[in-house]
Amino acid sequence: MYLRIDKLQVELPQPEHPDPNAAAAVQELLGGRFGEMSTLMNYTYQSFNFRGKKKLKPYYDLIANISTEELGHIELVAATINMMLTGSTKTDEPVNAPLGSAVNYRNVHHFIVNGQTALVGNSMGEAWRGDYVFASGDLVLDLLHNFFLECGARLQKLRVYEMTDNPVARQMLGYLLVRGGVHQVAYAKALETLTGVNVTKMLPVPNIENAKFPEARKFEEQGIHRTLYRFSPEDYKDVTRIWTGTHPTDGGELTVVDGPPAGGEIPELKDVPEEFAPGYDPEMLAEIAKKLMS
Repeated sequence: MYLRIDKLQVELPQPEHPDPNAAAAVQELLGGRFGEMSTLMNYTYQSFNFRGKKKLKPYYDLIANISTEELGHIELVAATINMMLTGSTKTDEPVNAPLGSAVNYRNVHHFIVNGQTALVGNSMGEAWRGDYVFASGDLVLDLLHNFFLECGARLQKLRVYEMTDNPVARQMLGYLLVRGGVHQVAYAKALETLTGVNVTKMLPVPNIENAKFPEARKFEEQGIHRTLYRFSPEDYKDVTRIWTGTHPTDGGELTVVDGPPAGGEIPELKDVPEEFAPGYDPEMLAEIAKKLMS
């Protein structure tokens, strides 16, 4: 089962202006083949289907724990997209075509289907697919796949970084480049314990350090690249059997932190009456909610 905390894993800055076309690019990091939906669901189903988890507890704990962190990652990317879409249209009467500007944006699905919010899909508006999930049951093969998946995810984050200088997107990207790097190292170290192969020697993939990017460098300076958070009050404690030793990049000591990061507030999304979100007359809905709260 899951506990949920009503915060983002990291604080996002307030956007200075809407950026719907960049938001369409960021969608790839949510619902693309190498997006956060894929990392979440791959690790989640591998943990659901894990055989011999008592005998192989450190590996089960690692996969299950990382899958829980990925829930917060889809939330973070979705919040980024929502903030970048905010203010993309004008509030006006329906007869005046208040959504008219949306026909010129890359992903009109954001405006027709989701009321100017994130889709469970990629940068072209195609829905995320369940057959992106790989859960073979073979532990080495699944861990090798997870390492590959994190490397592919990093490549696409870097490409999206190069597409936009939007400060909301860049903050999210900087944080997730660092956290994805943690997962790359974690799966590499797990593979080394099973096979004797030092997979960390392949890192970073692609071959460019996070320190090259100021939005990622600030998180590395806090030691977040050496930190594995344990997302459970009492469980997954044997991640320490794998997340131990030193970081392959800077030689710093790896640490496990009990509990999630401090995080930041989830932005309050404004009413968008022209999308009927949360309704054509939001104040009427607010009055009903107020009565429920009294």
